[in-house]
Amino acid sequence: MVEEEVDSLVDEIQYHYTHPTVPPAPIIRRMHINRDREEGHTRLWNDYFSDNPTYTQAMFRRRFRMNKPLFIRIVNPIENGVSYFRQTRDASGRLGLSALQKCTSAICMMAYGCAADAVDEYLRLAETTAHKCLLHFVEGVINLFGDEYLRRPTTEDLQRLMNIGEHCGFPGMVGSTDCMQWEWKNCLTAWKGQYSRGSGKPTIVLEAVASQDLWIWHAFFGPPGTLNDINVLDRSPVFDHILGAEV
Repeated sequence: MVEEEVDSLVDEIQYHYTHPTVPPAPIIRRMHINRDREEGHTRLWNDYFSDNPTYTQAMFRRRFRMNKPLFIRIVNPIENGVSYFRQTRDASGRLGLSALQKCTSAICMMAYGCAADAVDEYLRLAETTAHKCLLHFVEGVINLFGDEYLRRPTTEDLQRLMNIGEHCGFPGMVGSTDCMQWEWKNCLTAWKGQYSRGSGKPTIVLEAVASQDLWIWHAFFGPPGTLNDINVLDRSPVFDHILGAEV
């Protein structure tokens, strides 16, 4: 009787050793945070867009990197033309984020290069939502404004720009060409040496042609190497269409 119990115990130990019990995978549930998104919209509206806003036009210009009329001119077509920015209700009937909240989040990320959740406490939107706002905002601006603002200057544009240049004392001038060093904060380590030009920090040379009314007609990000205004201009395609037409 004792031997049978010992054999049974040994068999059970051997079975559990050869057939270990695998614990079930933990269930990761998404944590719900009640951000009170309505309060975020109300605060943003009262601070900048109400009839008697808390902050002045000059403060809006400094913080948003653009004037308020320009901001509204961008937001209204985006809200009407891109379905993602239209304010809808969820299954419970609660209003979602407003177009002002979403566009402000995207503009802050572009203007300051801040993290996606940097404005969570103020605008009340999550990190993943902020990423989506930025993606849809960029695509919406290109689709809605690209035909007008991402084109070559027409004959009328050139004549208007030359008139402005002559009025300012520069007859025959269409725009000003300049280059700047743009710090590449998230540059890959393997590429850092190619883009470091004396300062120790990786930078990208940006060449731009802008007119007096701040209309940027051309932009070119220079390739790696020790570059200055002259050799960046030599590599950029700013005059390619002119040279092609002459040939």
